[in-house]
Amino acid sequence: QVQLVESGGGLVQAGGSLRLSCAVSGDIRTINVMGWYRQAPGNQRELVARITTIGITNYAASVKGRFTISRDYAKSTFYLQMNSLKPEDTAVYYCNAERVNVYWGQGTQVTVSS
Repeated sequence: QVQLVESGGGLVQAGGSLRLSCAVSGDIRTINVMGWYRQAPGNQRELVARITTIGITNYAASVKGRFTISRDYAKSTFYLQMNSLKPEDTAVYYCNAERVNVYWGQGTQVTVSS
């Protein structure tokens, strides 16, 4: 069983930055893929960024160049650094971990004001 606890959401003005954190219970090295998803009201949940065990990253086209996914094995935590935020980035952000099963965090609200 893997538990994910997110933190770091909040309200920020357009052009600002936020860093989301996802603390993973147990050894993060056993996670095959770590990712961040988001869901805005009325929209489906969408992939924002993901990173594999060997460090391969993928980003949604809408965030490429602005967001960065990273991980810290010592802290068993992975992150989403979000820069140059736009109002359209407003959503609930969820962290995700894939091992044998798929696990989700509880979600954290990110609101970007214009």
